[in-house]
Amino acid sequence: MIEVRFHGRGGQGAVIASNILAEAAFIEGKEVSAFPFFGVERRGAPVTAYTRIAETKIRNKSGIYAPDFVVVMDPSLIEAVNIVEGLKTGGLILVNTKIDPVKLRKSLKLPDDRKLVTVSATDIAIKHKLGSKAAPIVNSSLLGAFAKASGVVGIDSLIEAVKNNVPVRVEENAAAAREAFDSVVVQ
Repeated sequence: MIEVRFHGRGGQGAVIASNILAEAAFIEGKEVSAFPFFGVERRGAPVTAYTRIAETKIRNKSGIYAPDFVVVMDPSLIEAVNIVEGLKTGGLILVNTKIDPVKLRKSLKLPDDRKLVTVSATDIAIKHKLGSKAAPIVNSSLLGAFAKASGVVGIDSLIEAVKNNVPVRVEENAAAAREAFDSVVVQ
């Protein structure tokens, strides 16, 4: 089973991102589960969402405490939440940031046996006019980068799931996912 934990802020699309990832995996014939965890339900508050992907029926409905992958939608969460908590050995963390990956790895105290990938999903979202400059919606961009960095789902099924789930600016969201997929560098 593959377990993915998303960290975002209310309004950034973490819950929708977990659902889109689940649908992309479902399109590829996998069993899936996606669900959110809310603290204080308000725009800007920290939000956690979870996706499980498996070859067989998923019976576990608990939160994800030892993820294979962590996706961080807002770099300010690095200071507010222990985003690497429980990340499995060999796991991967994807962060929406412009911070140099070497510096970020040090500040996170991320062991060498975990992978770190960064992408400026904010810049991609702004370029494609997703949300506003003050509050860009980065979920499609991050999902494109996640597809490339993880190999968990293919870009075509991801884009199909994006198109099935985003309420507005469908082609722009698909283009943002594709751009992030094409531009992310996995080290």
